[in-house]
Amino acid sequence: MTLKRPPLSTNEFYHVYNKSIADENIFDNLRYLGKILEIVDYYQYNQRIKLSRFYSLPKLLQENYLKYVKKSSPLINIYSFSFMPNHFHFLLKQLEDNGVKKFLSNIQNSYAKCFNLINNRNGSLFLNSFKYKRIINEETFIHVCRYVHLNPVTSHLIEFNQLVNYPFCSYSWYLNNNLNRFVNTDLIMSNFKTKDRFIKFHKNQVDYQRRLKEIKDLLME
Repeated sequence: MTLKRPPLSTNEFYHVYNKSIADENIFDNLRYLGKILEIVDYYQYNQRIKLSRFYSLPKLLQENYLKYVKKSSPLINIYSFSFMPNHFHFLLKQLEDNGVKKFLSNIQNSYAKCFNLINNRNGSLFLNSFKYKRIINEETFIHVCRYVHLNPVTSHLIEFNQLVNYPFCSYSWYLNNNLNRFVNTDLIMSNFKTKDRFIKFHKNQVDYQRRLKEIKDLLME
């Protein structure tokens, strides 16, 4: 018997995750990263026109349209993200009913069309059902943020000292406000008096998180 997952509730926090079909690498270069960040930034709001149509508008109309859209509340608040070669993670809050599903559906569909066009490819790019877990308290919220940020380090894509300049997750956005485009950093940073403490909080978990991944990988062999 398959257990039905609880529905996503408005004003609750979630860790959401999805990956590519057949574990295909889809976020493995800066060109792809630039595309997905544009798409996420656009579809965090409930858009009336698709991004491809938006790009065809004259620049003045684009600016006026964005001003209009951003007067409304976004579908979700994003607190951290990580784009791994074959999957993504978000830590977010749903701000309206079905906001998470709308957001993920829009970004996955938009990115799939873009990726397929670039690679002369057809068909679906992501698994049909994304995974999610509700964040039940503030402590878990902070730890999930760290987990998301450490994904590239845990997977040995980079070392921890490279994370500060690594563009595929939001860690560097917390340390450099000039980089931040759409992540709400205030809630997490309110738990740390300094950025040094934020860094230490992440660094202290690296070895433990890597060991957990190694154990998980062994069990799945």
